[in-house]
Amino acid sequence: MEFIWLLFAFVCGLAVKMINLPPLIGFLLAGFLLNFLGFEASSTLDSLANIGITLMLFSIGLKLHVQDLLKREVWASTLSHMGVWSITFAGIAMLLTILSLPYFGVLEFSTAALIGFALSFSSTVCVMKLLEETGELKTRHGQLSLGVLVMQDIVAVIFLVAATGNIPSIWAIGLFGLLLLRPIINRIVDQAGHGEMLPLTGLFLALGGYELFYLVGVKGDLGALIFGILLASHPKATEMNKSLMNFKDLFLIGFFLSIGFTALPSLDMILMSLLITLVMLIKFVLFFVLFSKLQLRSRTSFLSSLILSNYSEFGLIVVALSVANGWLNKEWLVILALAVSFSFVITSLIYRNAHRLYRRNKEALRRFETPKCLPEDIFVQPPNAEILVVGLGRVGRGAFESLNCLAEGTVAGMDADKNRIQTMKEAQQNVFYGDGEDADLWERLDTSGMRLILLALPIAEDSTNIAIQLRKANYQGHIAAIARYQDEREELLASGIDNVFNFYTEAGMGFAEESLALIHPTAKAE
Repeated sequence: MEFIWLLFAFVCGLAVKMINLPPLIGFLLAGFLLNFLGFEASSTLDSLANIGITLMLFSIGLKLHVQDLLKREVWASTLSHMGVWSITFAGIAMLLTILSLPYFGVLEFSTAALIGFALSFSSTVCVMKLLEETGELKTRHGQLSLGVLVMQDIVAVIFLVAATGNIPSIWAIGLFGLLLLRPIINRIVDQAGHGEMLPLTGLFLALGGYELFYLVGVKGDLGALIFGILLASHPKATEMNKSLMNFKDLFLIGFFLSIGFTALPSLDMILMSLLITLVMLIKFVLFFVLFSKLQLRSRTSFLSSLILSNYSEFGLIVVALSVANGWLNKEWLVILALAVSFSFVITSLIYRNAHRLYRRNKEALRRFETPKCLPEDIFVQPPNAEILVVGLGRVGRGAFESLNCLAEGTVAGMDADKNRIQTMKEAQQNVFYGDGEDADLWERLDTSGMRLILLALPIAEDSTNIAIQLRKANYQGHIAAIARYQDEREELLASGIDNVFNFYTEAGMGFAEESLALIHPTAKAE
């Protein structure tokens, strides 16, 4: 990457972060500024952007399970939403045509519906970044959103085949043979170890999957996704994803910069793109209604709809093809590039307050719930639990197992990762599924017999929010939490949490004390 790109990305990213906004907004701004100042994108920037997207799709695959895509709330909501939205947007565009607004006056219903179809996709990049930043990838609404994104990606493949006329090679049938190669792929990952070979193996599989699918005439991004899904059940899937995270985030900067290089807009283009951005509200309402009708709880419907209500970079591909085929004027590519950028900014700003918005409006939103929810949205509280560990990752799992040794029969665990809960239940452990940030859960959960709740969550803000919800739900016991940094510890204590464990500092102290006891047995006792 040329230094000037890094300079603008760094300055703009840091500037927006200093005012408490997501850095991706700064990266988008950097791209438009570079374009305005006369800099041009090169093939290097496009290559970096493509690698970032490929790694991101591979990472999605590592967290997905095929059975999740077969759920009715995933495929039915995706296909229904795309159809209804495309027709709805076409109707709105026809109304704007009557009003003779710029660029809408020459549209026909078919071309307007095509633009609506392009805007029906949600941004995989934007959604993934937000879910990662908030630690919600494995929550109910996080997994639902990822399922919808994958279904949209499948529709994208079908569209590209139909629009370009490029039918996949007969050799594409051989891709089904990847299922037979799964043991070999797993063996390769086993041999990679835990060092630098693990991220290198991930890069090899992600880019190799892309090239393999592209070679037989199938969308390369889908190949990266499929290879990730093949590894989703591997014990090292989570470790591999973490090892690739920094690489992926760095390469994705190229993607955000590349959007700004699309074209320089006129004032009319900016106004039309803002108008299209406002229509996202309808996209949100459609998602919410469909999810609610499919028996999802109001909170799941609300959060999923909110994070999916943006426009996708794939929409630019659809419009580019339409321009190349003479179906649309080239100005529409600029208008949609701006609308996509604006949608990223709005979604990033609003979703950061999503849980607060739900708590504020939950009574009104609950009216849309069906009387009967889906079975997996109903939690069963373990009886006789005096101590509850919320979050069963590495730290939480260790605390849960240690407490079970000290107070067996009175400890329960809760986590938002259904697969983790299922595995622990099969091992006869006292755990149940639940999202700690779910305000409804704490209102319905009986905490009267609980004396201590441990919040073993990686994001300090989540622990603060849960502590507030617990007090509002009239919880009378003690709350403990973990922190990585001293400033986080102070914030958590200020929010009313009784004890905060800095696991970097205090784990080191514990290690020192245990080691010192080897040569001075009385040191530990003292």
